[in-house]
Amino acid sequence: MDLQLAGKKVLVTGGSKGIGVAIGEAFAAEGANVILVSRSADALNAAADDIRSRHQANVTTHAADLSQESAREAIMARFPDIDILVNNAGAIPGGSILDMSMAKWTEAWALKVMGYIHMTQLALQQMKPRKSGTIINIIGMAGPAPRWDYICGSTGNAGLNAFTKGIGSGAADFGVRVFGINPAATRTDRIMTLTKTRAQTTFGDENRWEELLQGLPFGRLKEPQEVAALTVMLAAPQVAYLSGTVIDMDGGGQYRR
Repeated sequence: MDLQLAGKKVLVTGGSKGIGVAIGEAFAAEGANVILVSRSADALNAAADDIRSRHQANVTTHAADLSQESAREAIMARFPDIDILVNNAGAIPGGSILDMSMAKWTEAWALKVMGYIHMTQLALQQMKPRKSGTIINIIGMAGPAPRWDYICGSTGNAGLNAFTKGIGSGAADFGVRVFGINPAATRTDRIMTLTKTRAQTTFGDENRWEELLQGLPFGRLKEPQEVAALTVMLAAPQVAYLSGTVIDMDGGGQYRR
């Protein structure tokens, strides 16, 4: 099936590793022109070289700290004609309300929560006059299924779920789609860090992290490539009526007892 994404300009934040680089590669495989954004220029260059070697794709990189408003504005000024924005940057640390200082909340939300909101605003300002465009927010299952031991991320993700639905409902009036995906635990370096933090909070021992992964749907962690495949499929014009919704990708885990 031709997803009709060849030649589309796609900007992926958090694009140097994990889910972000998997999304970038999946779009490149469809013939899209991919822009990868993250803090580390070295990591970006390595990711871009890897994608180019496998797909002969057009991949551009931009190193920036997306927790800074000026950096977000500079990115969108450099790339004023993107067709698809994938917001994926942000690693909110684990911990309970008793573990997280207000400074940590502010720092974490500056990147993921305010970063997503501002990048969406900037992209919409560009897309509205063209009456076309797609914005995809990769959020997380801790929003609809909040946890005591990941309260900063749960609260931020819940806000982004509401934001995505509200913006997606109105943006449809000028031809722009906005929707999100809530991935559950995915096999990335970040999930290992979070799982060890949860193990420390739950058991008092981070080395017991494997116990927290028992009973997962399908008996395994989800792979980044699975999130990427869903992202690319939903970005395709064949599903052009999809907007104002967030899809839970958790294997039904939120309903397991």
